[in-house]
Amino acid sequence: MSAIRARRLLGATAGLMLIALIAVLARGTGTQMTADDLAFLGQTVASEQIGLGQALYAQNCASCHGANLEGQANWRRRLDTGRMPAPPHDESGHTWHHSDQDLFKMSKFGVGAVIPGYESDMPAFEGILSDGQLMAVLAYIKSRWSEQIQARQAAITKQHRDR
Repeated sequence: MSAIRARRLLGATAGLMLIALIAVLARGTGTQMTADDLAFLGQTVASEQIGLGQALYAQNCASCHGANLEGQANWRRRLDTGRMPAPPHDESGHTWHHSDQDLFKMSKFGVGAVIPGYESDMPAFEGILSDGQLMAVLAYIKSRWSEQIQARQAAITKQHRDR
């Protein structure tokens, strides 16, 4: 094989590996990054919203909740302050146990808006992120859950709405 052909083959292989790496990163930890049947507060979520949500999550949430939604270490044990560490937003946490309505209220107004008297280190994002941006972040989080967990959380949201 000539040196030129070898360089071309190496370049093509590197290009394919880069494309594969981008695809893996876009998928995150094994769940889809599309908006197929994903809804938030009864509105279908567009793929662009998930992309926006991913960027906003990285800027505003990942420092506490983890780049891969994994939460802080020992998130079930109280800190010395008496408050709880940031929980994971992946399937191992309890985020999906809350309705869309409650997730939105907690994000916008603070956890105390849903659980009166609860003190948290998480800031309220009212005045920091718009309603649309909050919805995009929460849609991104939901997009990382399996279809089974998405369906269970959708049922919780429907029950909350039907009350």
